[in-house]
Amino acid sequence: MNDSPGWASPGSAPSDGQETGIPRPSSPVDGSGPGGQWSPAQPPPGQWSPPSAPGNGPGVPPPPAPGWGGTPPQGPGWGRPPMAAKPGVIPLRPLGVGEVLDGAVSTMRAHWRTVLGISLAVSVIAEIATILVQRYLLPEPKSIDPNAVGAEAIRQAADSAQSTLVTNAPATLISMIATLFITSVLTVVVSRSVLGRRATLSDAWSEARPRLLPLLGLTLLLSLMIAAVMAVGLLPGLLLDDGPGIALTFVGFVAACVVVVWLMIRFSLSAPALMLERQSILTSLRRSAKLVRGTWWRTFGILALTYLLVVVVALIVVIPFGVIALAVDSESLSELMNGSSTDFGWPFLIIMGVGEVIVSTLTYPFTAGVIALLYVDQRIRREALDLDLARAAGVPGYDTPRS
Repeated sequence: MNDSPGWASPGSAPSDGQETGIPRPSSPVDGSGPGGQWSPAQPPPGQWSPPSAPGNGPGVPPPPAPGWGGTPPQGPGWGRPPMAAKPGVIPLRPLGVGEVLDGAVSTMRAHWRTVLGISLAVSVIAEIATILVQRYLLPEPKSIDPNAVGAEAIRQAADSAQSTLVTNAPATLISMIATLFITSVLTVVVSRSVLGRRATLSDAWSEARPRLLPLLGLTLLLSLMIAAVMAVGLLPGLLLDDGPGIALTFVGFVAACVVVVWLMIRFSLSAPALMLERQSILTSLRRSAKLVRGTWWRTFGILALTYLLVVVVALIVVIPFGVIALAVDSESLSELMNGSSTDFGWPFLIIMGVGEVIVSTLTYPFTAGVIALLYVDQRIRREALDLDLARAAGVPGYDTPRS
């Protein structure tokens, strides 16, 4: 949103090592602040007491007043910071974990027509494409002999892993494209909801459409990065035979997973940076790395909690649909109980597809909202973005532009 103040990347931000020069809200103009009606001659500290306080004369310090070292009274303006402006779904200040999650849910509730409309449409199309590909284009999975030992068992395990990768690749690609579309639109919706503005589907799409190709390039680059790291970790073990090869493959897989998780958290804010700041792909990756620097574990914890909630929601929805699907498709259930290769029928696929659509419709916007709000939170903490957002939202007292 280059046309909305606050989203453009700052030319010189505190995260670049410059802590001074951060603008603040405009000072009061009614004479009530410093430099207004205050007398330049003030009594020395500790020498003044109110006339109505008996027993306190000059030189005797008064008892601690509420809000000044004593017990703070109930009410604003006495020993507690002022309430932050909240023109939209979040307060314009550094956010807590609960506020990030609640902001994502509040965005879904405030703009449910736009959010659920785009999420439902994309989820239905993606699920239909996945079912058709799995039904007609993919080969049947290879069976494994449970009695195989030694080199034969390793060969069968490798063939099974290769077959699993081939089977899951189309579904992963379709899910990636679906996530791409939903993330592009919903990032714009979240950016507007932070400012308290309406977000129609047509407006969000018109703003997101020019950024689809860069976002696709970013997604492909991150996917290639993951594939390269996994290949480097697994290849040495796959070149060896028997026991040493298996052990080295396991160690390489664990090490590759650690590196992949570190990279994905480091670059987790690159998509919002690309969408909202109109940055290039490589610049968005650098922006994400800069924003996450020093808060990797916090970002990891919030995203881990987010995906844990997504898994819980998925289980709550999918398990009942799975039971219903197996009950309807009794032939597939009998084959599954016998341990034979199962070719699920249309009733099973359709019922499970409905469950997957419901899960995707609910979880896609929630995940995209959390990531977008994490980006906003990090820019508030590092670059005083809350001031620009308050000005863009028209909050009183923040109408002085940056110098």
